[in-house]
Amino acid sequence: MLPRRRFLVSWLPAAIIMFALSFVWHGVALHDLEELRIPLPLYLVLAGVVYLILAAVLALGIDRAIVHGVIGLRMGFPFKAMGVGALLGFVVYLVVFIMGMSFAKHNAVHVVVDVLWQMLEQGVGGLVVSFGIIFDLHKSHLELEGGK
Repeated sequence: MLPRRRFLVSWLPAAIIMFALSFVWHGVALHDLEELRIPLPLYLVLAGVVYLILAAVLALGIDRAIVHGVIGLRMGFPFKAMGVGALLGFVVYLVVFIMGMSFAKHNAVHVVVDVLWQMLEQGVGGLVVSFGIIFDLHKSHLELEGGK
């Protein structure tokens, strides 16, 4: 099972950073939040829950991929984790697109830009998860050697 510290140091920062990126993209860059059909506080709470779930999926998925040898730690681990995040972002966008839960009309340019943004956002989440896992592995190594 995934150690508690490894999960927390990868899950929570990834959720916070992905949520912040989403807020900057939709709230500052695109002003999409002005067009919400639900109250802003409710949207922020729901979005926070979604990003906690996405970050948990990333943290658990990347950890399981390491355990089963799908992703190695020796070469390019953070980039591989970004790839896992980008793949998750693509899947999330497909679900959101199919369910019609988007901020704007679906013209071709909007779809391409939005899917690329979603992949970048979750890719950064994967990168943050990788940093959390690396931190935990380093900390565990130091604890085994008697240092802290």
